[in-house]
Amino acid sequence: MTGDPTVVPNPDLAVGAGNKQRWNQPEHRRWGFHNAHRLFRRAHMVRSRNVLVLRDAAPEDRLGHPAIDALCGHPAFSALVCLRGDRIVAERSAADFATDRPHSIQSITKMHMHLMIGRLIAEGRIDPERRVRDYLPGIGPGYAAARVQDVLDMNVANDFSEDYADPDADCYTEEIALGWRLPAHGEPEPSLSDFVSGITGGDLQNRTGHASYKSANTDVLTLICAAASPRPLLAEIEVIADAAGYEGALHISLSPEGLPAISGGGCLSALDLARFGQIFARGGRDPFGRQVANADFLHASLHRTPHGMKPPRDWLRYSNHLMTDGRLLGHAGYGGQFLMVDTRTGVSCAFLSVLENESGYDDTYASEIVERLRQICLTM
Repeated sequence: MTGDPTVVPNPDLAVGAGNKQRWNQPEHRRWGFHNAHRLFRRAHMVRSRNVLVLRDAAPEDRLGHPAIDALCGHPAFSALVCLRGDRIVAERSAADFATDRPHSIQSITKMHMHLMIGRLIAEGRIDPERRVRDYLPGIGPGYAAARVQDVLDMNVANDFSEDYADPDADCYTEEIALGWRLPAHGEPEPSLSDFVSGITGGDLQNRTGHASYKSANTDVLTLICAAASPRPLLAEIEVIADAAGYEGALHISLSPEGLPAISGGGCLSALDLARFGQIFARGGRDPFGRQVANADFLHASLHRTPHGMKPPRDWLRYSNHLMTDGRLLGHAGYGGQFLMVDTRTGVSCAFLSVLENESGYDDTYASEIVERLRQICLTM
């Protein structure tokens, strides 16, 4: 043996052009979102104890809809599944994908926070009216004085930036703490706590008139839940997986201290994401009818009136880590994802896609997704 071995930074996780790691570069992003579950620096995988068996709807009940054709005809499209209870009423996938394959669901993962913190509120372990510093004494000025309720509602103004078109935005630095990329050569990997504690801010009052969306809010709530819960957060993730009845697996990236990246690290198939939506369609119950979520918290989240989203999605309010109009609820995900649940009809629609533009985001496209899913839900 001669010479020294060649060692290079992991090519999937090393940062390149535009301050993005390879799997999120435009030319690799579709492959990256379709394989994120095996690309993260570290990740946790969980399967359900019992599987919710899905039945195919009768031909006359299979959904045909112009909005489905429009969504599935877009070049970014990966997969769409709509369930009514345990029946598949719509199912489509792109030629290079399948409805049973894992896909990055990005910020749809945040809906787990609604379920987790709702349980802790019901147990009296978290009071939404208290300040973040009451649970995290070492937190920095970007969150210390904020009410937990305002963090839940994306109603905090601080110096964290989430502009996907800005390569220097803080959301990209956050990805190091989420296990999505490597730091600069020779630099340490900050823990989630380190990253959040470094965020600065003034009086934290949101004066925009609409929700001020920041993924770091979910990171703060993750730390609060970890501090307040008598159970490991990965055990909380298992409770949710069992309530959904996944056929495949939930994969979620982990921070350096082993916390789940609830702000956006989840990967699920379209079929299993629609199963996850059925937890909300059932009012927080599992397939056996057992209550696993805080039903009062869920009900209140639909009917209270916090700030709305930015136009043209201002018909949706951001309430307790859900997007809702009082009947429909769900969440969007970076790259082109949305899970929508109709609480009246019990329908859950999971839509997955991957934009291949420079930023990975397009506000017009994001608005089209949610509007077409609304058309589907309201006309089924």
